[in-house]
Amino acid sequence: MNTSFDCLSRLIRQRRTIKAPMMNGQKIPDVQIWQLLELADWAPNHGHTEPWRFRVYTDEALEEFGKIHAELYWTHVPEQKRQQAKYDKLILSAQRASHLIVVVMKRGGKEKIPDQEEFAAVAAATENILLGAASLDIAAIWSTGGMTYHPALKQHLALDADERVTGLLYLGYSDQPAKGGERRIPLTDKVIWHA
Repeated sequence: MNTSFDCLSRLIRQRRTIKAPMMNGQKIPDVQIWQLLELADWAPNHGHTEPWRFRVYTDEALEEFGKIHAELYWTHVPEQKRQQAKYDKLILSAQRASHLIVVVMKRGGKEKIPDQEEFAAVAAATENILLGAASLDIAAIWSTGGMTYHPALKQHLALDADERVTGLLYLGYSDQPAKGGERRIPLTDKVIWHA
């Protein structure tokens, strides 16, 4: 029997992260990116604040973002911690991906809603994008590396005080097969069931 639950269960269990350098540079139709953003827009959120915002980069703008991201890394990371390989990977990621979605949380105007609930809503929106991408055989990674949380990236993006970057979603296609998944802690060790 092919129920909606079975389809969703299979999709969730088979979704895997594919790192941007493993992508092949093939273009995703922009219409599919819009479809993914529409899925994100249906994430649950407290008080109808809809705190997710998206900046989409592709083509030359994506390549330029990769160079700027790498330069921000090189400029703001102390010399003793800098790595040339990381710098190069930030540039390569932008070259191999088809699109980059910078996911931003914008605090709603309702101060009574805790920051963590706004973040949870943005995370749910991000997961909607990842599951939608998996259903379209689009490779994806939710990256928080590089300068994702650094004030320099926030400044470069000219974000307001009530906004912050929550992740970089690199999307593309890959010739690499997805690896199998595993859970290392049994579910029974993570659940306390009260009846």
